[in-house]
Amino acid sequence: MNTFKQLGVKDQYIKALQELKITSPSEIQVKSIPFLLDQGTDFIGQAQTGTGKTVAFGIPILQRTDSNFDNIQSIILTPTRELGQQIAKQLFKLTKFSEKIFIEAVYGGEKIELQIRALSRPTHIVVATPGRLIDLLEKKAIDLSHVETIVLDEADEMLSMGFKEELDAILRYTINSRNVWLFSATLPENLKEIIQKYMSVDAYKVEIGKTHVVNRNIEHQYVTCEPNFKFSTLVQFLSVQGRDSGIIFCRTKSGTQHLVKQLLSKNFSTDAIHGDLQQREREKAMRAFKNHKVQLLITTDVSARGIDVEDLAFVVHYDLPEKLEYYTHRSGRTARAGKKGVSLSIIEPKEVRKIRQIEQSLNINFKRITAK
Repeated sequence: MNTFKQLGVKDQYIKALQELKITSPSEIQVKSIPFLLDQGTDFIGQAQTGTGKTVAFGIPILQRTDSNFDNIQSIILTPTRELGQQIAKQLFKLTKFSEKIFIEAVYGGEKIELQIRALSRPTHIVVATPGRLIDLLEKKAIDLSHVETIVLDEADEMLSMGFKEELDAILRYTINSRNVWLFSATLPENLKEIIQKYMSVDAYKVEIGKTHVVNRNIEHQYVTCEPNFKFSTLVQFLSVQGRDSGIIFCRTKSGTQHLVKQLLSKNFSTDAIHGDLQQREREKAMRAFKNHKVQLLITTDVSARGIDVEDLAFVVHYDLPEKLEYYTHRSGRTARAGKKGVSLSIIEPKEVRKIRQIEQSLNINFKRITAK
């Protein structure tokens, strides 16, 4: 099946997809959409970031929604407010030529009273972060009694961010009335526990690029240098990139703030996202980056959850991640939608063994480059 029509997608959604310049289904969409449209029972989709998972679950969610029934019929859980906003926006665009389907995004960092007021209006689909959904449930401000489907998007990220208790509570609360569609780049042990506890043993499973958890369009590079030469090595790499946009990952908030000051002193167009920023400041920085008014975004792993920016040419691991799965998510910011990208690790000589561990665990190959 190589067209959305053959997958069972209705004409009005095909027209909306074409307006979004999505004309051919990706592998995860081909393997997910027919099952989710026809069966819709418990489902596990394992695919790396940037493969089109939002459309893979979004189209079936929309086509299965009864617009004449003014109750919440689907919940989509995401690890971050940024990803939640992005999903809600894409679903809204997909409804351009269809019957009116109402979608609300709820997340922390905004006044809950405003979100409660929005939910008092007819709502069919809610995109939520786990913590804010629990807040709404505790206030009895949201009715999940009619929910038929719960989507766990970037499920491994939700667990790595510490949302296990919230996911347990939400899945327990709805256990008798819903199917679970789980999408994740990796399936760590704590996620397998969730699957065993809350999903059917007969859950339909799709694996995209089973031997390549990381996008195959990414070229993985590393360069070794002593700690006091890391910044000059980064500047050398960025100078070669010209005007291309990219994300640079640091391990700590203080490291992020320090690197931004260093890059600004070299006249690089740079901004940062880290845990000390207010939501309004985060959104301002993301808006500038997405609109290409800022070339480089410096961030930590937690703050980068859910960032989805088109045409990122590269990511840089200024510090190697603490956990293996973080490398997958970091690298997945580039080479999206079939494009190519570079993932560069700037490391000390003693860290080469970590590069070998990443190669072996993720079945990828690193190219060593030499700093001049």
